[in-house]
Amino acid sequence: MSTFIGQLIGFAVIVFLLVKFVVPPVRNMMRNQQEAVRTQLAEHAEAEKKVADADKEHAKALEEAKAEAARVVEEARHDAEKIAEQLRAQADAELERIKVQGAQQVQLLRQQLIRELRQSLGAESVRRAGDLVRDFVSNPAERSAAVDRFLAELEEMAPSSTVISDAATANLRAASRESLLATVGDFDRVVGGLDSDGLTRLADDLASVVKLLYRETVLARHLSDQSGIPSARVALADRVLSGKVSGPALEVVRSAVGQRWSSTSDLLRAIQHTARLALLVRAERENQLEDVEDELFRFSRVLDTETRLISLLSDYIPPADGRVALVTNVLGGRASKNAADLLRQTVELLHGERADEAVRELANLAVSRRGEIVAHVRAAAELTDAQTTRLTEVLTRIYGHPVSLQLAIDPELIGGLTIAVGDEVIDGSLASKLAAAETQLPD
Repeated sequence: MSTFIGQLIGFAVIVFLLVKFVVPPVRNMMRNQQEAVRTQLAEHAEAEKKVADADKEHAKALEEAKAEAARVVEEARHDAEKIAEQLRAQADAELERIKVQGAQQVQLLRQQLIRELRQSLGAESVRRAGDLVRDFVSNPAERSAAVDRFLAELEEMAPSSTVISDAATANLRAASRESLLATVGDFDRVVGGLDSDGLTRLADDLASVVKLLYRETVLARHLSDQSGIPSARVALADRVLSGKVSGPALEVVRSAVGQRWSSTSDLLRAIQHTARLALLVRAERENQLEDVEDELFRFSRVLDTETRLISLLSDYIPPADGRVALVTNVLGGRASKNAADLLRQTVELLHGERADEAVRELANLAVSRRGEIVAHVRAAAELTDAQTTRLTEVLTRIYGHPVSLQLAIDPELIGGLTIAVGDEVIDGSLASKLAAAETQLPD
């Protein structure tokens, strides 16, 4: 019994202890667990609600996306149709443009082909005509008849209005031209009492003055200074040249520097011109002026065929002695003293001018010294004496001056003549007529 009671008391103690110390924590834990479960259940319910709402939103978004997709597809279809329509319109316009341009290109090619055919046929016609003309004028009688026909046409020309300038004054301004005429007038007065030796000395002294002024450019500028007093320029010339050149040469230089010149180069050309005139006057007094003229023109024609010789004679950088020696070698003793001296002097005084142009100007000066003008005539063959006389008379009547003919033979003219008087050219050659026919072919 005691054992039972002891066990009962022990059980009661254990129950008390459990109730006192174990049950409250367990109850709290269960309460907490229940609260946690309730919270989780509430959260789960809330989550299920959100899931349901999300499903609804998703379904709604899906429907809206489907509707938007359908709208976009419809708009894309409309845009595609519009773009396709625009592309078709552009393609049609481009096709039409290509067709128009193609038609224009075909028309242009057709016109070009027609033009080329016309030109080809025209050129061939002109060439055949040239061959026929050459065959026709290969007969000397027919070639001479072609010249006679041109002379007949020339006789019908009215007098020319061309003013023939002296070779020395052609390129001068009015002031220098008047000064040159005054200087030449004083020159003619000075040479009135000189013999051949005096004229030779005068020519050499004047040439020396020209070479001096080319070297001493400052002196040349002072002697041609328009702003200076003429008497001061003359006094300067006296101081520099007195006792170094002859009296006649000093008088000519005094006359030249006392004039009004447009440029320094005009003064130098004027003194060089009087140096040439001194030798021409010498030839004139020896009755050789006409022969000198012919020799000068012959030398000019030699230069026309020798471009290398022109270059050598025109190069004024090396010493002039080489150019003078070259002229002497080319002449080979075949020219008269007057012509040789004139050519040597001209070449020696070249200072930038072309030798062939200077020699041609010298020949023209020789002609103008005799009161004539030069007509440079080119012919396909030699003229008869009667044709030369007739041409001289016709040109004299046209220009109102005695005319000196300088004839050159050029077979390329085929027939007829070309005449150059000063800057005026009369072209009556068959070659020029054929060339004109070719240039005037229709398109």
